[in-house]
Amino acid sequence: MNQWPRHETDGSAYGRGEPSFMDDITLVGTGTACGEYLRRYWHPIGLSADASDRPRKVRALGEDLILFRDGKGRPGLVHARCAHRGTTLYYGRVEPEGIRCCYHGWLFDVEGHCLDQPCEPDHGAKHRHAVRQPWYPVEERYGLIFAYMGPPERKPALPRYDILEQLDDGEWIEADDSSIGSGGPVIVPCNWMQHYENVMDPLHVPILHGSFSGAQFVAAMAAMPEVSFAETSRGVRSLQVRPLDGGRRLDRITEVVLPTLRVVPDPRLDHLGRASSIGWVLPMDDTSFRVYTAGRVREPGELGRQRSRFGGKTWFELTEEEHQRMPGDFEAQVGQGPITLHSEEHLASSDRGIAMLRRLMRRQVEIVAAGGDPIGVRRSGDDPLVRLEAGNFVAAE
Repeated sequence: MNQWPRHETDGSAYGRGEPSFMDDITLVGTGTACGEYLRRYWHPIGLSADASDRPRKVRALGEDLILFRDGKGRPGLVHARCAHRGTTLYYGRVEPEGIRCCYHGWLFDVEGHCLDQPCEPDHGAKHRHAVRQPWYPVEERYGLIFAYMGPPERKPALPRYDILEQLDDGEWIEADDSSIGSGGPVIVPCNWMQHYENVMDPLHVPILHGSFSGAQFVAAMAAMPEVSFAETSRGVRSLQVRPLDGGRRLDRITEVVLPTLRVVPDPRLDHLGRASSIGWVLPMDDTSFRVYTAGRVREPGELGRQRSRFGGKTWFELTEEEHQRMPGDFEAQVGQGPITLHSEEHLASSDRGIAMLRRLMRRQVEIVAAGGDPIGVRRSGDDPLVRLEAGNFVAAE
């Protein structure tokens, strides 16, 4: 580490110390503090339609996995490396009972049991029971497939959410895997926390999404709001109060629900009242993530219309110069680097929500390390319904 003193008087970059990041709330691999915390929850790893008779690659929490659906309709999630000789099951064949490796034909069911070893005497009847392909339990809900990747004895119930359970007339649930809310492509090349804590940074909205790059949503969202934050039984809540025409105000509530849920009401204000969708941030590894979304809709593709527009264009239609002149969430978050250097930050009063979220996460990491259950874990027999506050609410001033 460079021990030269920093030149505080003239601001010179010479002699800066070695920068660092908060590994306890960023790194997601097996055995890391945050990785073990995240493994106490269910995470979406694909759309229900992604589980089919064609093996599909999945990367989640630093692990390479294969998703499939056997001939009996059961979804399965197994490690990519075959337990026999290590080739990938991505080239396997899905059969009525499971997935068969292309190399020597070993057959595994959705829970990793080895059912057949065709190159062995009696198809391995004497010894195949001793081999098990690493696997994870999965459940389907809201058009998504959720996986639990933690210790089997600590597996919680898969939660339900009131805004996705209580449908108005004419509504149905639509699932989306295009990373709505990321501000850019499906896979975002930076640490997941750079995106997740952005949900508790509402004061970036009138700057980045308003005055700097032009109104990316609606005029009301470009107004500087009065903001307050509060810790909840689920995570952290932000209340943003904005003036509207006619002596009215917009009370906008956004939530982060641990471990990775972003509950952000429609920024275009087409939906007033309770929030209509939930996004789950999936850390693929330490330096990439994606977002799965489920929401109440009345028309196909309705979720995707909440995306930002830059001078009337989508993110994908912009030139490199336009990305530079009209940046959005993707540019701001990826621009922090693969994992942002927390030691170089200078947090201010507008960052209260981010500091609150980081402290809350650290407490959960410590609870897990001490052998306890983190916030939001529900057991069989508990009320499975999670009640949310997020939404756009119009009131008189």
